[in-house]
Amino acid sequence: MSKDSITLSVVVPCYNEAATLRSCIEKVLELRNEELSLEIIIVDDASSDNSYDIAQKLREDVPEIKVLQHEYNQGKGAALRTGFKKVSGDFVVVQDADLEYDPREILELLVPLVDGRADVVYGSRFLGGRPHRVLYFWHFLGNTFLTFLSNMFTDLNLTDMETCYKVFRRDVIQGITIEEDRFGFEPEITAKLAQKKLSIYEMGISYSGRTYQEGKKIGWRDGVRALYCIIRYNAPALPLPMQFLVYVAIGGTAALVNLLLFLVMLSSGLGMTVAAIAAFFAAACVNYLLCVGLLFKRRSRWTSTGEIVAYVALVTVIAMVDMQTTKFLFASSAPAWLAKLTASAVALSLNFFGRRHLVFSQKSQG
Repeated sequence: MSKDSITLSVVVPCYNEAATLRSCIEKVLELRNEELSLEIIIVDDASSDNSYDIAQKLREDVPEIKVLQHEYNQGKGAALRTGFKKVSGDFVVVQDADLEYDPREILELLVPLVDGRADVVYGSRFLGGRPHRVLYFWHFLGNTFLTFLSNMFTDLNLTDMETCYKVFRRDVIQGITIEEDRFGFEPEITAKLAQKKLSIYEMGISYSGRTYQEGKKIGWRDGVRALYCIIRYNAPALPLPMQFLVYVAIGGTAALVNLLLFLVMLSSGLGMTVAAIAAFFAAACVNYLLCVGLLFKRRSRWTSTGEIVAYVALVTVIAMVDMQTTKFLFASSAPAWLAKLTASAVALSLNFFGRRHLVFSQKSQG
């Protein structure tokens, strides 16, 4: 590195990593040189082994080390959130304590940042000719799919969104609020970085993955959560056409709920009118929850009660528009299926724009 002396903050989330924690920190300490000072922040996430004791002993021996501890286990994202608040270096890197990633490669990842070309650098396990331990096919396929989906929503062309090795300018990472507690941190931070239009670089790294017998912790539930996070943290900032496609999926899910509930209620002996009304409003509740959970941020325009009142009013008005449009087209000699299909398309569009600009509207959304 050709710049003046810089300080790198290394945040090490740790949960039951007694077997590798000391070796990991020793390898990180080898990065120190005349141009690079270190600040190492170990965040023990309420380990049940002696990881915290090892971290404390390391802190006593090495002044560059700080140790933080959670009272109860919260997850990797929570540990990183705690660590990022305390960093003071010029740049910040995440280093897992399990040594699946080689700390010696951090120096290479720093180069685009020190040169001023990058704001963030991702270390990709799937880019370049570095050694890569051969392990789980379905994990590889899952990582590839999640990266592809993330790229589609962020308009980036990363090869490894789920990588641990992400190096940031300190002001960049401290300017982002981390909400995810577990492995959802990866798609969340990628979405929020993309929305800031930062200069993001990617470089190949080696990878020595662990088996579950060796202590690997990520599972299929984290993959499902990652899918949610990709949509949740990207959708509010998507271009209008893509937001509409997300809403079509939400509307389709609500429509399916409507149909299934209607059929169940009919089969249980309820009258058609009661079943139709009850199923419709149940589906509207599902639609509302999916809109809040996936597509739109919570808005400041309404209180919670006001938002729900506005939503119910919109649903009621559009249900009437749907009914009247169907009747009008049918009376104009249109086939029944065409009349209903056209009315549904009108209602779908009105629902989306009504939710976007009335119920869930916010000043920053164009």
